Amino acid sequence: MVAPGSPTVGVLALQGDFEAHRGLLEEIGATVREVRVPADLDGLDGLVLPGGESTTMTLGIEREGLAEPLRDLIGSGMPTLGTCAGLIVLDRGHLGLLDVTAARNAFGRQVRSFEARLDLAGVGDGVEAIFIRAPWATEPGPEVEVLAEVDGHAVAVRERDVLAVSFHPELNGEPRLHRWLLDRIAERGGAAAAARPTTTAGGSP
Repeated sequence: MVAPGSPTVGVLALQGDFEAHRGLLEEIGATVREVRVPADLDGLDGLVLPGGESTTMTLGIEREGLAEPLRDLIGSGMPTLGTCAGLIVLDRGHLGLLDVTAARNAFGRQVRSFEARLDLAGVGDGVEAIFIRAPWATEPGPEVEVLAEVDGHAVAVRERDVLAVSFHPELNGEPRLHRWLLDRIAERGGAAAAARPTTTAGGSP
């Protein structure tokens, strides 16, 4: 149940597993709006760019005229979480909002999917990470912090209030990345301050 004054988080809903993100965000106290056109961005406190097919998502962003509004919002400091394809969409070759280059399907095709437990600085230890046709981040810029690696490859990065990961926390209900998003919203004075639970087991700092 969403608390009064809860933060409003937009989930890009052009393609991909946006419904799973919606369910997880609602479980931890956010109001969620599916984003398909620029008007859906009005009044948001934060954003999630989900996993899916990055080429299809990119074409949809261009078709719906979302590219520049997303650049404006995220570039101005809106807390943002990108997962799997979301990392690709954010990178310097696409929206240019995260100073990395994403290598698509870097760990192999779907038959090479795997799970790992990762310690993410500032997010939590022992995060259960599901990798499916996952990218990794290369050539991080000077303001990019690498939070976790697999086999020496960056799979979780942060640049200011943009957090992007190669995996799918929404598929197994891992809430700590989404809690990180609500924490960042609260720090910026968004509505999350009124919606934070008094205790969050395993939550972010």
